[in-house]
Amino acid sequence: MIPQIHKQGSNTLGLLNYLYGKGTHEVHVDPHLVASFDHMAPDPGRDPGATKQDLQHLLDQPLHLLNADQRPEKHVWHCSVRAAPDDPVLTDEQWADIARRIVAATGIDPGDGAGCRWAAVRHADDHIHIIATLVREDGRRPDHHRSGKRAQAEARLIETDYDLHRVNPGDGTAAKRPTSAERHKAERHGRVTTPREQLRETVRRAVAGATSESEFFGRLTASGLLVRQRLAPSGDLLGYKVALPDDVNKDGEPVFYPGSKLAPDLSLPRIRERWSADVAPDPSRGTSTNQVSGPAAARRRASTAAWQALLVIDHGTDAQAAAHIAETGEVLDALSITSAPHTMRELRDAAGAFERATRSHIRAERGHDRALRQAARDLIHGGPAAGHGEDGATTAMVIDMLFFLVTAAAHWHAKHHHAQQAAAARQTAEHLRAAYRTAAPPPLAVLHRRGRNLPQAQRQQQAASLYRAVPELAEQILAEPGWNALAVTLADTEDAGHDPASLLVEATRRRELDSADSVSEVLVWRLRRMADLPADTSTPPRHKVTAARSTGHVAVPGTAPNAQPQQTR
Repeated sequence: MIPQIHKQGSNTLGLLNYLYGKGTHEVHVDPHLVASFDHMAPDPGRDPGATKQDLQHLLDQPLHLLNADQRPEKHVWHCSVRAAPDDPVLTDEQWADIARRIVAATGIDPGDGAGCRWAAVRHADDHIHIIATLVREDGRRPDHHRSGKRAQAEARLIETDYDLHRVNPGDGTAAKRPTSAERHKAERHGRVTTPREQLRETVRRAVAGATSESEFFGRLTASGLLVRQRLAPSGDLLGYKVALPDDVNKDGEPVFYPGSKLAPDLSLPRIRERWSADVAPDPSRGTSTNQVSGPAAARRRASTAAWQALLVIDHGTDAQAAAHIAETGEVLDALSITSAPHTMRELRDAAGAFERATRSHIRAERGHDRALRQAARDLIHGGPAAGHGEDGATTAMVIDMLFFLVTAAAHWHAKHHHAQQAAAARQTAEHLRAAYRTAAPPPLAVLHRRGRNLPQAQRQQQAASLYRAVPELAEQILAEPGWNALAVTLADTEDAGHDPASLLVEATRRRELDSADSVSEVLVWRLRRMADLPADTSTPPRHKVTAARSTGHVAVPGTAPNAQPQQTR
């Protein structure tokens, strides 16, 4: 149940006309009163003898207890209370009880016999509107400070008492929701999302990997947004605001939104905090020894950065963990921007969902997150990835690692009682799981085929390495369909001059594997990253696609392993 406190107004009759009217799209059905301060207020919806003016005069009578110059200009308090889509339809009596609880909790009518006058109007199955006059019966102003938070707290109790959908409690760090007017305007113009939401996503993606104001504003302009900068008299840049070219007001002028109104961390000062902690790129950083392409090299480095971030979230301070979680959002944005078409939708959804998980009241300690910042920048400058070959395989590799990273973020948020952030991180993991299903089959099918064709003596040798390194997991791994891919990966690490058992110990000892349903799949990607092995093989892409189609199965992080791939007949 979502209560929303709207801006205070000065026109009681104007709001009543809306509440008892047909609505913007004639969606108001049977508008009527369900409750009021004295249980006897006139109902212009169902009483033919009552008018909206009658109700307005009754509600505004306390204003006349004050001299004209003492009356508050903004005296109309307005709160809407909406049930969740999957909640049962409540009766008028139930809504009346909910209205009384909300006005009591917010201080509008605390039950002392001299509260504000109010009325609750229902014009749809799923919500009510409460209107009140902000002058008490004794002429004093009500104590409705922080009424929004107080209404939310009462809503959580109402959900329990009425067995309604439980809304995750917020902490005031979420991005501002679109207003009703913004949603209705978007619907009228056939938009899927409101301009505020579209601008927030575009600005967030422009921040990903950017290291300077010029780069950031250049990306905003290149994306087609209208950008205005706010300058001090000295010429110093103080802030910015953005607009969509086709989103205009009644006068035909673009509707601009300051960055801080899109999300708390999109104000210019907060963005500058990220840049202030950056360091100059290390010129010695190059691509891997395998001379992989730009996008593939960037994905490898992002996988390494994600692995390092996992350790910080598990063992670092809260401020360091908060910084790494925030920068994980940038990596997800950068990955979605540069993804191949077949994985782009799920990765964009993952980045959008994780946006809520990037903020909490624990202030991020910038500087420790440089590896992730650099990873996001590498992804952007590495360019768009192909959906096959080394690009496609390293995409599966980084998605696999990011799955564990956002899962760790979900656990961290849950431990700190950040309910909304934890839920957002879990939703992100689901989108990453779906993206992995699309990205992983071709390279895994090839590795499986190579592993199945290993000589028996070599397979036994790699099984022995497995028993030496992780005896407690060996039986489980050998029984998994992914063992063939892991066996050939262990053989490849040995050919590259590494000790397979030592690498296995390193791959497992620094991070638990209990949350993995296919341990062998996870170890394949970790070992190929650690040993700098090609994530893909030399098999032509068309053969990989054929193999993937013939298998149709791949173990996905967090899901049960699937059946063993079969050869095409």
